[in-house]
Amino acid sequence: MSFNEKVLEALGPFPARTALNFEVISSEEKQDYTLQMVEYFVEENEKVTSALLIPKKLKANNPAILAIHQHNGEWQWGKSEVIGTAGTAMYRYGLELCLRGYVVLAPDLLCFETRRNSEFLASRDAFQAYEKFEFCKYILAGSCLQTKYLHDLSVAVDVLESLEFVDNDKIGVIGHSLGGQEATWLSWYDQRIKAGVSSCGIGQVDTIIRDHIGHNFALYVPNFQNIGETSDIVAQIAPRPFLMTSGLKDGLFPADGVEVIVRAAKDRYEEVGKPENFKAIIFDDGHSFNDDVKAEVYDWLDEQLK
Repeated sequence: MSFNEKVLEALGPFPARTALNFEVISSEEKQDYTLQMVEYFVEENEKVTSALLIPKKLKANNPAILAIHQHNGEWQWGKSEVIGTAGTAMYRYGLELCLRGYVVLAPDLLCFETRRNSEFLASRDAFQAYEKFEFCKYILAGSCLQTKYLHDLSVAVDVLESLEFVDNDKIGVIGHSLGGQEATWLSWYDQRIKAGVSSCGIGQVDTIIRDHIGHNFALYVPNFQNIGETSDIVAQIAPRPFLMTSGLKDGLFPADGVEVIVRAAKDRYEEVGKPENFKAIIFDDGHSFNDDVKAEVYDWLDEQLK
């Protein structure tokens, strides 16, 4: 059994696909783009709301980005931070990419913003309790939260593909922190992703466990350490373009583990004859997505998707 087959087995059963029944529920004209709130089904009885940002200067076939939000213990925010209507300005990369000419879809991951359960909304601690509850629920069913995230994000790619003004050969994904983790896993899982960007989102699991660093519940895939490592996930994305960033002072991802990922990815991309399709930006700062790094990332995305 191949590495990919073993990981898919560890992820367990995925939810069944259903009709999208895509619907625009609101539309607001901005100076340079249109902001729409859209709804679609990720499972038969589960409808989600996402933000869709459409540049005013549309062409016949436009590049598109799936923009995934961070975690940061801020379950009250998801897509809103990515599109610049809440949270920290540093993480409004969805809006910034729209202003560069990308159609952008920004969903809420389960447990965040519109996808919280009212029974768990009494306090901040209750938000974490809900994420733990969902994680445990999926584990009991032989699956995990990563599986659910991958399913829902893959459905979001379906949504982008359904838009007549999107070029289906120019769909990318970007995310910071939890979003970077999910951008990495989705790039591995869904071949329709033509370019992936992980901002401060990945490290070697063994170094994370070694240093007793707690992470989001979607990091924990049953039996994963007996199968391989994050470096193997990244290597399997090759030859499709992938960029990762990491801060040398990032307390969530030990630097020696990040070095292993970068080295393994460079070797793999060299092996398949596409060394230019992998890029790592290692910067002297903490867990962040600063303007200098973003400028380099956005230029790289333009090279891949425009």
